[in-house]
Amino acid sequence: MSAGHDHSHHHHHDHAPKLDHLNAAFIWGIILNSAFVVIEVIAGLATHSLSLLTDAGHNLSDVASLALALLAFKLTKVNATSQYTYGYKRSTIIVSFFNAVILFVAVGFIIYEAIMRFMHTEVVAGGTMAWVAFIGIGINAFTAWLFVKDKDKDLNVKGAYMHMAVDAVVSFGVVISGIIIYFTNLYWIDSVVSLIIAVVILRGTWSLLKDSLRLEMDGVPKEMDLEKIKAELLKCKGITDVHHMHVWALSTTENALTAHLVVDPEYMPTFNTIKKDLRHRLEHMDIIHATFEPEFSEEECKHVDC
Repeated sequence: MSAGHDHSHHHHHDHAPKLDHLNAAFIWGIILNSAFVVIEVIAGLATHSLSLLTDAGHNLSDVASLALALLAFKLTKVNATSQYTYGYKRSTIIVSFFNAVILFVAVGFIIYEAIMRFMHTEVVAGGTMAWVAFIGIGINAFTAWLFVKDKDKDLNVKGAYMHMAVDAVVSFGVVISGIIIYFTNLYWIDSVVSLIIAVVILRGTWSLLKDSLRLEMDGVPKEMDLEKIKAELLKCKGITDVHHMHVWALSTTENALTAHLVVDPEYMPTFNTIKKDLRHRLEHMDIIHATFEPEFSEEECKHVDC
């Protein structure tokens, strides 16, 4: 029995982030954060502040992450080829995974440096440290705001939003530590804040790592419920059973499905109409690419997963 293969994009475009808007958001984020990294490095070296230097390293990783995410979005627009029949959509999943890994590496560096500073305390200029971090709050909060509208539509945008939101919180922590150091000369506070920064980053990164790894392994996207999808397909007149169903992500915004459909024989001549109905139902569940294999109800499925 031949398979029915339906592609539809109308519904998807209504819910996917708009590339033009994101292009501007990513470019602004890259420019602002690159400039702030330079400011933090200069200030961190001048004030001997570990908090500023580690935050600068973290912000540099954010710049790299934003650049990779922008590249991935542009690759999704590249046409498919005979070697890459789905195009380069999966690059968005790869980038979201690398973004999480980059954050974990940054955390490792921060923890190591904080421990070293506990062993070898350095004098820190708390006032300068606080003012520089205060600038960071504004830059990171503004960049996070650029992504807030689309953060629930795409894993990469969520990653970018989390990077910026976490950085705003981190900068606030550095401001507080700078003020405390300025008035008390408790220089070890700088290392404590660095460790708190590490914990905040870890908490914000764990879900991003799990979600991206799940998509890398062709797992069912976390917002998808297979039982609900099957129940929705069975609502279609003429479908008596659904089995051997697989759902996976083609990119951070597009999902695909394959399924064996047991069709009542009297409805088999209208299978094209059934496909249109199923396609419409799946679009509203954020599944854009669907491949169906119809079977007569009296047939016995020979597939290993049936």
